Amino acid sequence: MRNMPLLPLPFPLVNASSSCISDTVISGRPSLTSPNPGSISELDASPTAHVSLIASASPTLPSGHVLLPVVCSGGTVRVWLKRDSGQYWPSIYHMMPSPCSCMSFNPETRRLSIGLDNGTISEFILSEDYNKMTPVKNYQAHQSRVTMILFVLELEWVLSTGQDKQFAWHCSESGQRLGGYRTSAVASGLQFDVETRHVFIGDQSGQVTILKLEQDNCTLVTTFRGHTGGVTALCWDPVQRVLFSGSSDHSVIMWDIGGRKGTAIELQGHNDKVQALSYAQHTRQLISCGGDGGIVVWNMDVERQETPEWLDSDSCQKCDQPFFWNFKQMWDSKKIGLRQHHCRKCGKAVCGKCSSKRSSIPLMGFEFEVRVCDSCHEAITDEERAPTATFHDSKHNIVHVHFDATRGWLLTSGTDKVIKLWDMTPVVS
Repeated sequence: MRNMPLLPLPFPLVNASSSCISDTVISGRPSLTSPNPGSISELDASPTAHVSLIASASPTLPSGHVLLPVVCSGGTVRVWLKRDSGQYWPSIYHMMPSPCSCMSFNPETRRLSIGLDNGTISEFILSEDYNKMTPVKNYQAHQSRVTMILFVLELEWVLSTGQDKQFAWHCSESGQRLGGYRTSAVASGLQFDVETRHVFIGDQSGQVTILKLEQDNCTLVTTFRGHTGGVTALCWDPVQRVLFSGSSDHSVIMWDIGGRKGTAIELQGHNDKVQALSYAQHTRQLISCGGDGGIVVWNMDVERQETPEWLDSDSCQKCDQPFFWNFKQMWDSKKIGLRQHHCRKCGKAVCGKCSSKRSSIPLMGFEFEVRVCDSCHEAITDEERAPTATFHDSKHNIVHVHFDATRGWLLTSGTDKVIKLWDMTPVVS
């Protein structure tokens, strides 16, 4: 099936050099099975560290105006306001004492927390008209670069991780440090469950750590590992109680925390590292964005299956031909040893001749074709090959995203110094 055309909204662009997406499919990807997200706006910016999308409800602004707080790694904070002309222009341009590394914005309190390269977290309050940011306090949170920040309004906590391998939380009212925990590697993902006070920390070693936080101490609950590369992003669904982790190994794993069965569902849909994750709770759709420029929308409202463990064997479990390290069987049968492969559906160790077929297995998370043994290939039905995700090309290497579920808008920033705003309602609805 060929790609469907774009559905752009009639908003002028600021310094936009080209349209956001053409109808080209990334090499190696299946064709789209639904319309592309529509391009709303494209903004040129300095190297972007983090972005957030605000759908303003301020009575001092015209209805429908959207603001884009942008933290730039060059040491500036910019808030983009859509003017009456329909164009976006910075309403705030604030210089920071150190390069910015991450941010967290709370729309209810208009509180903007910014992590810096020097380990400081600077807190500001934005004015109602979003034309001024007032400094509130600084937290000396880390010894080096702040990597992640979360502001928890219900508890008045500021959670953060840094390159010093420290997780810390502070009281946002007093500014006092409440506690800390040393991680095994530099943290690159941070999520929090308000109801249970569990914090999820993903690090560059590929491990996810779960801590139970109290007012002034924490308890290690468990750690788990499923990625072969470092964790690059985390996303928590407090309703279904599942955690999504993206990794530099190009995969996403869904961890069933609430089910207490240790279920881990793997999703394979990127050709490069997964950079960011967002979740639409109302439709149970996961949005993953990667270094390959892909925006993948996963339908999580289906009954998915765990990938099988790969079995160990000294010979093909289909034809009994020896593998190349099985010298005894090679000598006894006078046969040359073969290379070992594994069927992605049954997990059996097979030779190349017995696994010459390829098939997608969407319910196992394989949206593109993977190696399967001949018998499994015959058993897979057309219904089982029906895709459970749609693929879209953003035309830039995505670094950060923010999804506004109310409007169905997705904000992406890339290494090309461009910020793009998408209407996701054609595919997330």
